[in-house]
Amino acid sequence: MASRHLRVTVTADLVILTIRSGELHVLLVERANEPFRGSAALPGGFMRGSESLDETAARELVEETGVDPGALHLEQVGVYSAPDRDPRDPRVITCAYLAIAPDLPVPTAGGDARAARWVPVEDAVGLAFDHDEILRDAVEQARDKLQHTTVATAFCGPEFTIGELREVYQAVWGIALDKPNFHRKVTDADGFIEPTGGKRSSGNGRPAALYRAGKAESLVPPMSRPR
Repeated sequence: MASRHLRVTVTADLVILTIRSGELHVLLVERANEPFRGSAALPGGFMRGSESLDETAARELVEETGVDPGALHLEQVGVYSAPDRDPRDPRVITCAYLAIAPDLPVPTAGGDARAARWVPVEDAVGLAFDHDEILRDAVEQARDKLQHTTVATAFCGPEFTIGELREVYQAVWGIALDKPNFHRKVTDADGFIEPTGGKRSSGNGRPAALYRAGKAESLVPPMSRPR
């Protein structure tokens, strides 16, 4: 009697988001191998040996882009297992990860990627496999998490101004925010940010106060995302 067990392989795909020139960008690679050779795709690859999925994601990040995993906020988005998502045999199931970091440098391609580049999220369409769907899900997850968690500080450097933090929300949410209202909300949120005591020249007025990420992980009260 033939086995009813399905033969599958597992991959980890990465949605790496950063803000460049005030705009939300995603890291894409150009595939060097079939399937979808020459197409833009999210970086990722197959799980090896005794690796966990988290370890696979970290390794692929280094191999395909040269980006240090330690510089990123990394979390799972979901598992994608549609039968037709990948034409290879055996069937390929992927676990997608969302990675967030401050303004990252131009990446270096490696492994099975011919090139790696930052692309504005709005321009990242027509990707290989089901990566359009994965990207949409990851961006929506990032937008939602900005309402309820302190993850917005992961887009910032060790020290930042409230204006720079506001730019994160504006870039991810794609909407302008009222400056005084935003300032009040972030400073009222317990443990969200804390002053460093330093200041940074803005070039067009008095120096702006510098802050760093606080110890809180959840936002109380939450930041409501304008509709």
